[in-house]
Amino acid sequence: MQQGTARRSNRQRTEETRDKLISAARRLFVEKSYAETGTPEIVAAAGVTRGALYHHFADKQALFQAVAEREAAAVAEDIERRSGDAASPVDALLAGGKAYLAAMAEPGRTRLLLLDGPAVLGRAAMDEIDDRHGNRTLREGLAAGMRAGLIRRLPLDPLTGLLAAAFDRAALSIEAGADAGACTAALAGLIEGLAATASKG
Repeated sequence: MQQGTARRSNRQRTEETRDKLISAARRLFVEKSYAETGTPEIVAAAGVTRGALYHHFADKQALFQAVAEREAAAVAEDIERRSGDAASPVDALLAGGKAYLAAMAEPGRTRLLLLDGPAVLGRAAMDEIDDRHGNRTLREGLAAGMRAGLIRRLPLDPLTGLLAAAFDRAALSIEAGADAGACTAALAGLIEGLAATASKG
């Protein structure tokens, strides 16, 4: 019993240390940029030792990847939460689109996922992260719409990638000062266009 409690306690401490490192790194990467942030600053902000950092992460890039993974997961969770009660697959896609843009408005998130992410990790690694999270929810929504005959049947992976790129571009534009309502309306038009095409067929 005591051994089991000790194992849980050790695991909890390990998870807490990892969480502190990821949270501190996120804050510094947003405030200063990835390139301008050193590992001594991260461990100081996290209140842990340098050895603890390298116990959990091979290097600063691996820590950045953990930050990006957490941010992408948070976006996907928001999308799923806000679109889960939609009346139809098309409504779910529309709600998910709004949820994506709202989630990306979290300070620093657009920079981390859409600018620094590809620069630090490479486009292929960021695509893998996206495919586990936001792009997965989009692909599932499109597939559900196609199965229901509400979305035009098109090659699923290319369609997912192209729509995801449009959403990413909208997030970047909004970050730069574009009208969020106009971007949301334009993206909704893309989805509604696919639905309208399906209904004609």
